[in-house]
Amino acid sequence: MSATTQLTPDQTNSLDVLAEIIRFHAPLVAFTGAGISTESGIPDYRGPQGLWTTGSARPFTYEDFMSNPDARREWWRNLPERLAQAEAQQPNQGHEALVRIERASVMLASITQNIDGLHQVAGSDAERVIELHGNTRTIRCTNCGTVFPVRDFLDRVVVQDDPPPCPRCGGILKSGTIAFGQPMPQDEMRVAFAVAAQAGVMLVVGSTLMVNPAARVPAVAKAAGAYLAIINLGETAMDAEADLVVHAAAGPALTYLADRLIGQS
Repeated sequence: MSATTQLTPDQTNSLDVLAEIIRFHAPLVAFTGAGISTESGIPDYRGPQGLWTTGSARPFTYEDFMSNPDARREWWRNLPERLAQAEAQQPNQGHEALVRIERASVMLASITQNIDGLHQVAGSDAERVIELHGNTRTIRCTNCGTVFPVRDFLDRVVVQDDPPPCPRCGGILKSGTIAFGQPMPQDEMRVAFAVAAQAGVMLVVGSTLMVNPAARVPAVAKAAGAYLAIINLGETAMDAEADLVVHAAAGPALTYLADRLIGQS
């Protein structure tokens, strides 16, 4: 089924307008949320079957992890299973469409709230992906901030009862994702705000824009004069401020947009 057949005429007309705006007002910056990954089978948080809506997500707090050795041991014991689950997740047509748009040389960066790493798996340039909430495929030292691939530690998990220390400074290692109560990564936030201020077009995809401070990134772009477009199935906190809102699934909408930007019918 083509992207066009999955969209209404009003949606395709809006995306035609957006393609023209991007051509004349690049660079484009994409800001993605959980809604772009639901088509990969990854639940969002606030949708009808979202993790917070159904209560199936158990909050993981930074304080618990840092103060409780037993909590850290449990996290490390479950690491191989969690990594296997993460690596089983595959990008969908929305991620792939953003790669095509990036390669059309109109996109400056992708800023994402997601922790699944699927932008990079799909082929996005890792140096152009800014992960505001971290990446579940990595481990970060809570002391020196060094980031390591999870796979670097799998052999140690099997043979050690206690969690391994940071190889560089001996600090406590935890998931590369941001836990509840953990400070946001300052370098990533600084770069995200700087990139947003350079955007000619800010394209929000699959985010309700309700989680701060990450959700302030599109507002920075809008305040700096960028054209603000939103593609999301439901309403967002910035619909009233947006120049264009398309209530559509991310995959078909981005695929159609990519086709228009690279000249396909």
